[in-house]
Amino acid sequence: MANSVYKMNKGINKSIEFKGLKAQYIWYLGGGLLGLLLLFAVLYICGISSLVCVAIVLCAGTWLFIRVYRMSNKYGEHGMMKMAASRQVPKVVKVRSRKIFKNIKSK
Repeated sequence: MANSVYKMNKGINKSIEFKGLKAQYIWYLGGGLLGLLLLFAVLYICGISSLVCVAIVLCAGTWLFIRVYRMSNKYGEHGMMKMAASRQVPKVVKVRSRKIFKNIKSK
């Protein structure tokens, strides 16, 4: 019998990372680039000079890359979802009645 050599995948259960972008930020950048492509097409169809279209898309693309990389570095893989969830947690819970505590029986 011949010996078989199998490669081990040591990246199991790790999030996807591409050139420093983590997890969902890859999709944000891809969607933004698709939006920039559509913006260029719309501007070009409207009759704006191609050089002006390229300049606008380059400026917007630079802003997009800076913004997405900054969010990826600041929040990390799950940080942005945790931040959004923490905003929905109430600061104070007010109870105006003791009615709920009267029905509790001690064991």
